[in-house]
Amino acid sequence: MIDDMPFGPQLRQRRMAAGVSLAEFSRQVHYSKGYLSKIENGQMPPTVALGRICDAALSADGTLARLVEPTKSQSQSDDSAVLADFDEAPTVSFDERWVLDMDDSGSVRFRPVSRRLALAGGAASVLLLHAGGRTRPRAAERDAALDTYTSMFGQLRQLGQRTAPGLMLPTLVAQTHTLQRIAADSAGQTRDLAFVLAARYAEYTGWMTQEAGEDRAALWWTDRAVSLAAEGGDDELVAYSLVRRALVALYAGDGARTVALAQEAQRHRGASPRVRGLAAQREAQGRALLGEYGSCMAALDRAHGLLEGAPAGESTTTLGTSTVGNPVALASAWCLYDLGRPAEAAGAFDRALATVDPTRSRFRVRWGVRQALAYATAGEVDRACALTSELLADLGTTDSATVNHDLRSLTRTLARWLTHPPVRRLFPELTGVVRAGVA
Repeated sequence: MIDDMPFGPQLRQRRMAAGVSLAEFSRQVHYSKGYLSKIENGQMPPTVALGRICDAALSADGTLARLVEPTKSQSQSDDSAVLADFDEAPTVSFDERWVLDMDDSGSVRFRPVSRRLALAGGAASVLLLHAGGRTRPRAAERDAALDTYTSMFGQLRQLGQRTAPGLMLPTLVAQTHTLQRIAADSAGQTRDLAFVLAARYAEYTGWMTQEAGEDRAALWWTDRAVSLAAEGGDDELVAYSLVRRALVALYAGDGARTVALAQEAQRHRGASPRVRGLAAQREAQGRALLGEYGSCMAALDRAHGLLEGAPAGESTTTLGTSTVGNPVALASAWCLYDLGRPAEAAGAFDRALATVDPTRSRFRVRWGVRQALAYATAGEVDRACALTSELLADLGTTDSATVNHDLRSLTRTLARWLTHPPVRRLFPELTGVVRAGVA
């Protein structure tokens, strides 16, 4: 049976059954005839991108795409922006010490340790800043601090749009710890509010940690946010944590796990309409990775309906992006790309990005790179080069592991047209930005 064949022979059989010559197929998918011949003959392994675009071109309904295993990303070095050393999901413990190690190279390492281990390290070797010991602040002071931290959170999220995650993390870690201490020293409504706010800080710290390229640490912070939210009675954030975990799986190329986590989030008793909408959107993205067009579109429709009717709220309470209230239009464009329909994706990106605030530089860079990638994959190389050129200034200052992931894909795609003058002019600066992002 054809479905039991490896990718190359199956590609050839499906192409021939469709009555498409290799030369014509080459024009359709924008890969060279010689390269496709080597793929069909098993002389070269297919890439994930090729698998998806061939699957869409031959209406294989995900069969071809699923034959290509995504390359697992390599873990970052110990000198990356943040490192958490832990083996188990955390619980809220007030016998725990948080250690931040910062050096003049800009490296930041975070490690939660027990009081016993902290004492074993030797107090004489550490410069301690004594900030009141076990003296508890008065209730009025705690309430004032919560008001300040609530206002500050919205400002930090805005700052995160323009600042490298490594610069944000020390502040976020310290403030999460402070709010945890305020919650521990409070009672009643003040205690619950402090735990919920601490959970919001921890969840955002997890996103900044993922942006710094540390998925393992990002998951730890997500678990920390769940523990804090549970203490404050916030079931919504507990449900949303599954959406965050699904995002990590999505970037790892694991469509099945992305779908499973997103479906679990939609079933969670604490999921608000917004969280269910974000989870349905994530499910659609996972199904796009699996090549399941119909199921992907159905999940996007559900997400749109839920998010259209669910206000985003203020930046202090919004889960997920606060840049756009309903992010489904952008997610739909990326799903079309993952489904091997780059020309459709490019048009969808054009429409969605036209409404985004131009001052949200990190957000625009993230989606602008994907827009350029869609155009490049669709063979519209001049348009892809023009879009990339517009992003170069911001790309040089955007330190984001997730953006770099897509930027490397864009660079590999444009490399297929190195003899084309716009690509040849762009490539030295583009590859310089990529190397800086990977370093």
